Amino acid sequence: MTETVATLEPGLFKRPWVFIRGVPDMKFLPPEGPPEVAFAGRSNVGKSSLINALLEQKGLARTSNTPGRTQELNYFVPEGFSGEGGDLPPIALVDMPGYGFAQAPKEQVDRWTKLVFDYLKGRVTLKRVYLLIDGRHGIMKRDEEVMALLDKAAVSYQVVLTKADKLKTPGVGRLLGETVERIKKRPAAFPEVLATSSEKGEGIDDVRTAILTAARS
Repeated sequence: MTETVATLEPGLFKRPWVFIRGVPDMKFLPPEGPPEVAFAGRSNVGKSSLINALLEQKGLARTSNTPGRTQELNYFVPEGFSGEGGDLPPIALVDMPGYGFAQAPKEQVDRWTKLVFDYLKGRVTLKRVYLLIDGRHGIMKRDEEVMALLDKAAVSYQVVLTKADKLKTPGVGRLLGETVERIKKRPAAFPEVLATSSEKGEGIDDVRTAILTAARS
């Protein structure tokens, strides 16, 4: 076990985290080193809210009602590491641009989409993508298209249902079961589906555990 992996413990999420870099193009990516996990999902699915809940820092990841506001790969790491030499953070969380928005010009959408999938296919240190699905709507056509691209790129991904507090309790269980069935034949999909509510704090520890497990792999 390496020194980096040894520091991947639950207390990691209790320390302060910082935003270190917005990446508008592959040439601006940080050097490969610590394991990375990334968050993908439709615009307004609640990616920023989930990241803020995971790290217990309101406002760290920007939230917006404007679809497509996140236009870069946004990197977050635990505070206290210089990034020089061997003083690297034990892990990095990456907030990817949302997809499925209709308000932005097509050229911008195409550019952001290319950035995201160039990153997915070419980042050796990427351990897993957490694909966020709005629990009120379930898997939609655009989500299936993204799953197909993740499968093609052979990038491990795990589905996380957001806004579970908006559903009645029986509805959450039913949606979890339906989602598990729908991803069974997808080669890169992790078989367990998680349900979360950033507002209520539900399922947040489950996602943290999943992140640590993936980063250690």
